[in-house]
Order: sequence, then C-alpha cells, then structure tokens
Amino acid sequence: MPPTNAPDWPRVQLHVVTGKGGTGKSTIAAALALALASHGRNVLLCEVEGRQGIARMFDVDPLPYAERRIATGLTGPDGRAGSVYALHIDPESALLEYLSMYYKLGRAGRALDRFGVVEFATTIAPGVRDVLLTGKVYEAAKRNRRNKDAIHYDSVVLDAPPTGRIAQFLNVNNELAGLAKMGPIKSQADTVMTLFRSPRTVVHLATVLEEMPVQETTDGIADLRAARLPVGGIVVNLVRPRDLSTEELTAAREGRLDRARIEADLLAANVELLPGLVDGLAAEAHDHAERRALEDSQRALVEELGLPTYELPRLAGGVDLGGLYQLAALLREQGMA
Repeated sequence: MPPTNAPDWPRVQLHVVTGKGGTGKSTIAAALALALASHGRNVLLCEVEGRQGIARMFDVDPLPYAERRIATGLTGPDGRAGSVYALHIDPESALLEYLSMYYKLGRAGRALDRFGVVEFATTIAPGVRDVLLTGKVYEAAKRNRRNKDAIHYDSVVLDAPPTGRIAQFLNVNNELAGLAKMGPIKSQADTVMTLFRSPRTVVHLATVLEEMPVQETTDGIADLRAARLPVGGIVVNLVRPRDLSTEELTAAREGRLDRARIEADLLAANVELLPGLVDGLAAEAHDHAERRALEDSQRALVEELGLPTYELPRLAGGVDLGGLYQLAALLREQGMA
C-alpha cells in the first residue's frame, strides 16, 4: 500500500539540514533520517563537522570513516521499516580515499598522513576540504544499484555546517575558482554541483522562534538562492506548548490572573499554599505569556518566507533515542517525509 500522506519532497534524494547553532539542526537531521527510513527504505545520515553528534544521539560507539547501521526507521503504513546507516566524514580520511582513487598512492598516502601533510593540505585550502567532504556525500547519493558490494540508499540526509556557512560549503565550484582550474578535483567539484543544483537536492533550515535565528534563516535563504541552490522547508524547533488560551495569555501578561481561582485549583490538587507560591506561579505565567508573544511575532515572520514549515515541540525530558522517534513521527505526519 502507498503511504497515506504523500511527502512534500517525493523527488528528493539528498536532504541537507542546516541551521544556526542551538536550533537543534543535528537532532532534526537525525529525526528526518528515521522518518525517511520507512517502507523498507535505506537512509544514510552523514555528518561533516567532526563532533560525533550522531553517535551520541543514537547512543552508539564513535563512528569510523565507514558506513554503519545504527537504527531501524519508523514503520510505514505497509508494516515495513527501513534502516538508518550513519557515516562520519572527516576531511583527512576523505583526502586519503581521494588520493587512493585518483593517484593510486595507497600506503604512500597514509605516510603523508603521518607526516601531517594531509592536515596541512585541508587546512590551507578550505575549498578543497569542502570538495572532499561533499564529494563523499555525492558518492553515497549517486551510488549505482548494480554495485553489489555497496549499500544503495533511497535517501541521504546531511547534517551540514551552520546557516552562516552553508552556501559557501555547498557552492564548491565558487570556492575552488582561485585554486583549481582543471584536473580531477575541479572535475569532482563540477560533478558535485550537478547534484546540489538539481531537483534531487533540497536544503532545509532549522530555526527556533527567536529574533537572531529567524533573521539568520532569512539571510541563509537569500544566500542559497543567490548561489542557485535549492531551498527546502523550514523546521521550527523547540516550540513551547500552547496550553493557555489567548485570553489567559493576555491576562497573565497584564497581571490580571484570577488569584482566587489559582488558589482553589491548588487546594483541589492537594497542594499546600505556601507563602509566595501564588505570586511565583503568576510570575512564571507572566514570563511564559511574554515568551509566547515573542514566538508568535517570529512565527509570523517565518510564515512570510513562504516555504513549507514544520514545527517540533520542546520535549520536557530532553531528546533521547525515544524522543528522536517521537520527533520523526511528527515530521512524517506533517509531510516532510
């Protein structure tokens, strides 16, 4: 049976997730991978920032430079669940693989690594570094089904660098303009860009309902469009629960809450009315109402961007593996996967 709700991105194979630090972009990338890995599909979740965030989120050993199965995806309406694989891409390992593939260096390449040449090369030429990182993602996304020795992935999710650097990171051709005019690495950059600028790729942006992250999201969208890179959806993360009505929020903000009712509710719940308790609760309600007003104003700005938008709640107990599955289910229900 087909899925009950068609996803918003049926043609997309590579989902790039970016966002300002603190918006939870890595959590969103992991949840999206779990959501996409349904109906028997295989999904590869990649990271390129060297923090081993995937290993911590899924409570597994630090990842090597090799694809490793780390989780079972959500079960689809057809009763099937796929698998999530993970890959930690570091520039040094990617360069050694590149040297082995194009220059047949083998052991000589590993000797360069011991002498620090590899680190030197990837540090002085950040454009080359990004080509190596994105090149590995490209290889996984474009892998031929006829290669029986390698896993074929229906989707690839990339936990990418933050919004302020995402256009530069993905626009590898521009970064190489002053470094390489021809040769294998220039050819690889050209090939990578054909995927990144195709309908098979989208860049999703993670944000929270605060002024700076929303502004950075707006700027990131402009940068991506200027680089002719495909913009996907916006994931609004860490949304507070809407458990108070508009009238109640206004009363809390203006200090007009019914104190007698609060006291009655506390007594009905067998809570002792200690000195200052009602005042403290009223102050908490006021702060919550102020925060909600700020969030609503920022939500209006996000809506003006005119992109598909998805919302994820702030989980009271933090995000563990169970929380990731909960967020994955919400993304799928909203049509992101």
